[in-house]
Amino acid sequence: MTILEKIHALGLSLPAVPTPVAAYVNWVRSGNLLFLSGGLPIDGDTKVIGKVPSDVTIEQAQAGARMIILNRLAVIQDAIGSLDQVKQIVSLTGFVNSQPDFYGHPQVINGASELLVEIFGEKGKHSRTALGAAALPLNVAVEINLIVEIEG
Repeated sequence: MTILEKIHALGLSLPAVPTPVAAYVNWVRSGNLLFLSGGLPIDGDTKVIGKVPSDVTIEQAQAGARMIILNRLAVIQDAIGSLDQVKQIVSLTGFVNSQPDFYGHPQVINGASELLVEIFGEKGKHSRTALGAAALPLNVAVEINLIVEIEG
């Protein structure tokens, strides 16, 4: 089963590749590493906006993190042609737009980490940082970037 077939078997699909909202590119390749810019939980009219947990619940933020992973996978596929060329998800950095007294950042970012393992199995296991932020671009609840090792 290909990675794209696995995604579809999970009842999911990849969105259109997002256009960067500022002066950057979606990805940069250095050797066999693909560095992905931060992705936001925006897919058409669906957006996860606001602070966790006052405006957005932990569960909604986790869903936003999963949305970002699908968004980032669309970027990877666009960059290298096939998700089957992913050798390893190396690192994930997740930022949570949160209230100052919120400490559940890892719980929110688990939405992303768990989906990567569901899709890629052992290749989806990665190092990770989960941070709180006073604010994020466009007031999104979550932002995630990835480093991915690719074949050849």
